[in-house]
Amino acid sequence: VPYKDVTFAAQIPGRIKSIAGEEGDHFEEGAELIAIDDDDLLAQRRAAWANLANAEAALRNAGVQYSREWVNPYGGQSDDMMGGMSSLMRNFSNPMQSFSGSSSPRFDRHADLYQYGTQVEQARSQLIAARSQIEEIDTKIRDAKSVAPFDGVITKKLVEVGDPVQPGQPLLKYADMSILQIKVEVPARLMPGVKKGMVFNARLDVGNVDIQARVVQIFPIADPDRHTVTVKMELPQGAPGGAGMYAEVMINDINAKVRDMPVVPKNALVWRGSLPGIYVMEDDNKRTLRLIRIGDEVGADGVAVLSGLRAGERIVVQDSTTKESSGPWQ
Repeated sequence: VPYKDVTFAAQIPGRIKSIAGEEGDHFEEGAELIAIDDDDLLAQRRAAWANLANAEAALRNAGVQYSREWVNPYGGQSDDMMGGMSSLMRNFSNPMQSFSGSSSPRFDRHADLYQYGTQVEQARSQLIAARSQIEEIDTKIRDAKSVAPFDGVITKKLVEVGDPVQPGQPLLKYADMSILQIKVEVPARLMPGVKKGMVFNARLDVGNVDIQARVVQIFPIADPDRHTVTVKMELPQGAPGGAGMYAEVMINDINAKVRDMPVVPKNALVWRGSLPGIYVMEDDNKRTLRLIRIGDEVGADGVAVLSGLRAGERIVVQDSTTKESSGPWQ
């Protein structure tokens, strides 16, 4: 598997406007990989800026009205036919109203100022709402484009230019292929012998190459169905192969009892496709082909047999002679 990989998904509805390249193309961090048409969002942004201008004008007007009421109450109406008596008379209450308790000059003054102050606060709230709308649209415009979070290559395109997409729909797969890892499902019984930083022998599917793989990550939870734990092992730089290929990892079972395994010469093996077998001499001196499971090589021309053969049985080598498995091949 790649060292890092990511799947880009659509955040807004629309149509695919552009795709930077094809599978295998390399890009540096910050490069634009895929974009969704944002003409509708740009139109909304222009309308939002107009709303912001209106909100700023309304706030200025509310501020002026509040200041005028504070400095010159009752709208400053002093140029009437009575030479300002109209404004002057507004500063005095009707005696009958004061006597009945239905009016108070001081309370009316406070109510007028509170009303104009409320208008200022409402205008300020509308201004904040207009700015928030612009920020929301800007966020959607940024979401219309997907940029490379690290240096890597496109591994799979899931859409083409012109395709309509909906939020959450996968668009593109992108990965860092500079470092490869082996992702292994290790049986739980073998986990006591696996620690972070340990090095294990691995055999790649490409060219049957043997390498050393170092454990870099051990998942904390086992699969409850398969009873396995996911382990990631890092391959050395320049290892052949690529993501998606297979590898074989040799992990020792530290809980298993040590036992002797029979060893046979390599020229005794008979291959049936990819399955190794060996001819065994039965008690009636008849040859029987038996499939076996082989392990590591022993010496220059020997190989250990993990299963399918018992120590003491007679086998047939390629020169058609029989040989007891006791002696040098026991």
